[in-house]
Amino acid sequence: MPDVDELDRRLISALRADGREPVSSLARRLGVTRATVNSRLKRLLDSGTILGFSVRVQAERDPDTIRAIALIEVRGRSTSQAIAQLRGLPEVHALHTTNGGWDLVAELRTSSLSDFDRLMGQIRSVEGVVNSETSLLLRSVQM
Repeated sequence: MPDVDELDRRLISALRADGREPVSSLARRLGVTRATVNSRLKRLLDSGTILGFSVRVQAERDPDTIRAIALIEVRGRSTSQAIAQLRGLPEVHALHTTNGGWDLVAELRTSSLSDFDRLMGQIRSVEGVVNSETSLLLRSVQM
């Protein structure tokens, strides 16, 4: 995986907000040329840093989506490496560092229980992950 610098992080962040934003708009937002955005995108895609682009659907409008919260314990000082690997999983929609008994909290979404089972296997095989506890989200309560 190539080194990801500040411009790459800003580009990835912009694409997370709107994966369909035109290159010209991204270039203006980031203060670089379209050629720079195109070359960065190609490099990030070719290296596997960016795995692809997808549609985000409001959870309540897609009732068949399997949603869950995973509490993850990481061994020693390997949290940064675990985060880097978990960020590469498209089913991980948010990742939070925490204090207390768990090191990370991941918000997960899959389209089926078999996909969920596969995802949990991937999470448990991440280098440094030593324990996890997962709860399926059944219904969101309006606040």
